[in-house]
Amino acid sequence: MSDAVEERTRAQLRHGLRIATLLVAVAIVFGLGLANMLRHLDSYEPALAQVAALAALGAVLAGEAALLVRRRSWGRLRWAAIAVVLAASALSYATLPDGRTSTGVDWIFGAANWVGVVVLLDRPLRAPAAFLLAHEVAALVHLLLFDGPSRQALARFATGSVTVVGFPLCVAVVAAVLHGLSAAAAASQREIERVRVAEAVAAESHRRRQERFAELSATTIPLLEGFADGSLRPEDPVVQRRCAIEAARMRRLFAETDAVANPLLHELRHCADVADRKGVVVELDARGQWPALPTAVRRDLTEAVLTVLATAVSRARVTVVGGADLVSVSVVADSGEVDLPSPATPGVRVEALNNDDTVWMEVRWQPNPRPTPQPTS
Repeated sequence: MSDAVEERTRAQLRHGLRIATLLVAVAIVFGLGLANMLRHLDSYEPALAQVAALAALGAVLAGEAALLVRRRSWGRLRWAAIAVVLAASALSYATLPDGRTSTGVDWIFGAANWVGVVVLLDRPLRAPAAFLLAHEVAALVHLLLFDGPSRQALARFATGSVTVVGFPLCVAVVAAVLHGLSAAAAASQREIERVRVAEAVAAESHRRRQERFAELSATTIPLLEGFADGSLRPEDPVVQRRCAIEAARMRRLFAETDAVANPLLHELRHCADVADRKGVVVELDARGQWPALPTAVRRDLTEAVLTVLATAVSRARVTVVGGADLVSVSVVADSGEVDLPSPATPGVRVEALNNDDTVWMEVRWQPNPRPTPQPTS
């Protein structure tokens, strides 16, 4: 919220500076400029050219006022407006009496500069500086070609240039500073957001690592400790079954972080990979479509399967059937008798049947189990 307030404040400052610069330009063009032109109207040949130059500057200022009302910038029309300002300046100098450059008769010398800065105020500093230089060069060329480069004329031109270039350039510098501050603030905000995201990702990764360690500490770590202290022997068939089951659990745990279209099938394939490495032929069949399942539900659905697959001898078949309101995972394998896992998620049920060395086990998850009909009295 504070970032939005800061950005809105900067936008208001830039908008306010545009309004202030426009008001100064209007006051100079239609105040001092118009007064000087009317005072010396008889000196111009023809005077209509000066009126046209003034109208061109007024049209550009009117365009800036319309854009301010709509809170828009010049966009692609910017350079067309600058061309209009320079053309107006050239038209005015073409009908200016000789020896009058940078005098009261030369009203456009101190007017066109402000109009150009109004148009280029939101551009980098080099843009208004280049315009002011072009405006200054146009007046100097007229002075050298038509007025004669006398010491008095050059001194008058240099003195007038201090205000003609200096004041608008100061306004452009202020605008450039505001623009730079806005860009720096935006870059800082992006960097802050990047750091926040990186910290959040690191915290989430750390949390997930802790969860994995906690999950492994209950079953895997005691197994490793048994190997370390010699209480468990690798050649023991019971220990081998436990190792196979823990290997399948670890593969499932690692597969849970993968970004895939169907996480349940992805994790089942990883569980089946442990059996496949032992030479067990595993068939996996999936039918239907089901919604995205929470991680806890997927663990309950795969726990029975990985237990059977990890202890299968030669063959196993896994079938997944799902819909919008029911997901069933069943497995048939020659695993012998296995312990029936207890699901931790409500709505998950486990059923198992044993026939000699063949075991069938099914895990069902029903998010909204249908109520059991009550007998009528």
